Amino acid sequence: MAKIKGAVVVNTERCKGCDLCVVACPPHTLALSKEANTKGYNYAYMANPDSCTGCASCAYVCPDACITVYKVKL
Repeated sequence: MAKIKGAVVVNTERCKGCDLCVVACPPHTLALSKEANTKGYNYAYMANPDSCTGCASCAYVCPDACITVYKVKL
């Protein structure tokens, strides 16, 4: 069976730092950045990229559709 690795791309300028994606992430890949975007929000980013499975739970719960998830077979 092929192993799947995921990658999360967050549109940091649209992200308002609501933290829903961080809570919804089963492997705890995402976290909120200490830095702020131009609107003053702490945006989500991949804090632990090796743990991403590509499940897309983060993208499903994002109210502003800021998240795109890519899956790669290894």
